Amino acid sequence: MAYPDSDHANGLLHAMIVLSFIIASSLIVYPLSPSMATLRPMVMIMVLIFWLLFQPRYVGIFSAFTIGLIADLLMDTHLGQQAFSAVIVALVIKVTSIYIRQLNTGSAWIVASLGLFVFQASLWMLQIFVQNVFVAQSVYSLLMSIISWPLVLLTLRKFVR
Repeated sequence: MAYPDSDHANGLLHAMIVLSFIIASSLIVYPLSPSMATLRPMVMIMVLIFWLLFQPRYVGIFSAFTIGLIADLLMDTHLGQQAFSAVIVALVIKVTSIYIRQLNTGSAWIVASLGLFVFQASLWMLQIFVQNVFVAQSVYSLLMSIISWPLVLLTLRKFVR
């Protein structure tokens, strides 16, 4: 028998997960100058990593694939590149979280940094193989994402039970 309060709390959590991805998707398409655009953090993947770490029951491989496809469509990249990279990140996060006993802020930052690096590295490899291009400026986005991870953590952590 389900408790009404737990159903309400689960509904609010699902709404927060969806809302966080909607806000993240608006941030990745917000127009910036070309010099500032190279420093744009990978907000969509950062939010994905947060929910993979703190709500793995609700956000998993299928969610990562869906978020990656949405990011592909929003950012006008080759369809499937970010989706594939997001799935790889989800797998890495799932495997890594098995070995973490206590997920505190420091360990979450390390795992998120690993996930962000894996995402960017797999995206680089796909771009080299498929398009024969290497976008070296995306290392700035990776560094900004790693540096700004605590902001995502502090913002979203209050919605996790």
